[in-house]
This record gives sequence, C-alpha cells and structure tokens, in this order.
Amino acid sequence: MPTQLLESILHDDMQAVDRVLRDSLASDVVLIRRVAEYIIGSGGKRLRPALLLLSARACGYRGSHHHTLAAVIEMIHTATLLHDDVVDESSLRRGHATANAMFGNAPSVLVGDFVYSRAFQLMVTVDNLRVLHILSDATNVIAEGEVLQLLNAGNPDVAEQAYLDVIRRKTAKLFEAAAQLGAVLSRAEPVIEDALARYGMHLGTAFQLVDDVLDYSGDFDAIGKNLGDDLAEGKPTLPLIRALAVGSAADAAVIRDALAGGHRDDFKPVLAVLSRTGALEYAKHCAEEESAQAAACLDVLANSPARETLLELSGFAVQRTY
Repeated sequence: MPTQLLESILHDDMQAVDRVLRDSLASDVVLIRRVAEYIIGSGGKRLRPALLLLSARACGYRGSHHHTLAAVIEMIHTATLLHDDVVDESSLRRGHATANAMFGNAPSVLVGDFVYSRAFQLMVTVDNLRVLHILSDATNVIAEGEVLQLLNAGNPDVAEQAYLDVIRRKTAKLFEAAAQLGAVLSRAEPVIEDALARYGMHLGTAFQLVDDVLDYSGDFDAIGKNLGDDLAEGKPTLPLIRALAVGSAADAAVIRDALAGGHRDDFKPVLAVLSRTGALEYAKHCAEEESAQAAACLDVLANSPARETLLELSGFAVQRTY
C-alpha cells in the first residue's frame, strides 16, 4: 500500500488518467515534450488523482469527468514540484534526478508554467463552475503556502500553529480539493462533500508531517531523496519546532545555528537533539492524530470497497516508510 493496492483497485481508471495526461501534455515544442515525458516517466505514488477517483467511486459517480479532473490534479501537483525543486535547489526526487537537475532551472520553471496553464485548459472542458472555483481557489492557496514557506526559511521562531497553517496550504489543500471534487462530480449531499474535503485536508496534513519525520529518520533507498534536505534548505519543520520548544538552551542553539547555516554537516548534531527531546515521536503522534481525524470523516459514507480503501489510505499515511 498504496502503490500495489491502488494499482489493483484503480488499474483501469489510472490507465485512463495516464492517457489524459500524455495527450494533454503533448506539445510541438520539443523541450516541453521532453521535460513533460521525463516527469510522467519518473513515477510517484499518484495519491492525489487516486484520491479523487476513490472519492468519486465512494459517492457512486458514473461518467468520465473524474479521469479528466484526476489528470488536472496531477498536473497541478507536477507544476508545483517543478517550481519547488528550482526554489529549493533540489537535485533528487523519488530516486531520480529532478527536472531542474536534468534540464536546468529556466526550462523547469517555464514548463511548470505550461503544465499549470494546460491544467486550466483541461478543467474548463468539464464545464462545471463549481469545479473551477474549487481548483482555482486551491492553486491560489497553494501558492500562498509556498510563499509563506519561503518567508519562514531559516527562521527558528516559527510557531507550531503557523507551521501547520503553511502545510495545510502548501500540501493539504490539493488533497482536500481532490477528495472534494469526487463528491462534487457525484452531486453528493453537502454533508458528504464537506466530510470528504475535511478527510483530504487531514490526510494531506498527516502525509506532510510524516515526510517531516522521514527527512530525519528515513532510508534513502525508500524515500528517494537525501536525508536532511529540509535542514539544508533551512526549513523549520515540526520536529525542529518541537525540539526548540522543549529542549535545553544548548539544544536550541544547535538547531538555531543549523537553520541559519543551512549546512548538511549539521545533520548529526541536530538529529541528536531531536532524539533527546522526543521531537520525532511528537511529530509522528501529531500525524497519527490527523490520520485518525481523516478516518472519522468517512463515517458519513456508505460501506463500499472505495470507502475501505480511503480508510486504509489514512492508516498508510502514518505507517509508511517512503
């Protein structure tokens, strides 16, 4: 889970989404085509489109617009990754060289713009104003989250609630939109639409908090990126925020110096502080609480294989090692 299980449950739907992606990202501009094909071929869990497909199935949707919107969700996610990797100067993602490492920063930014604009061209074809409202709002909120994260870089005084606000904008918002759109397409009752939106928000928050933990405790082969990337980029994630709150003055000095310096050499001393203060366990506990809240949101849905898979996803969010 989730790759194997989602592949078995959503195989035909995901094949349809992949066809939409390839058709939509085709271009007679060679560089756009090369970068787009590289991104699509680099894999990934495809959780966000899967979330939309499962939500639609759980609400009894019959039609094909869910394939279109699942592709749109993946395109928005892809565009944000292209821009993120340039901003963060990342060289590895999912065990592969990032697009900016392969093709350069300028092509990555410009192709990211192309993917964004193509996503909006595609979502218009669904001809549903409510869909446009949800997705346009989501992309705007995600952009705000990215800017807030940039402003927080190197700042050791970010409060826990302020950090949670960033990840709910930057990461959880697209999960929220994906789950909500499945209900919107199905014309589900407002109580169900609201519950699925909240499910997506809590699920996305749990995923990000576990990512925060894995950046200090994961395995390279499993997570496909270097440990300590967040620290090297000066990101005050929840484990660091917690350690600053409960650690000694000496512990706080280690973390403050590391965030200010942005050097990977600081990783081991910081990891020792996180271990002494129980900060990784605290962040994992927060992720578990978000996961439990996500699962509780599914109580409004009738029993079905799709609902059970959504429930399993909430558990996978905190049990995963990648």
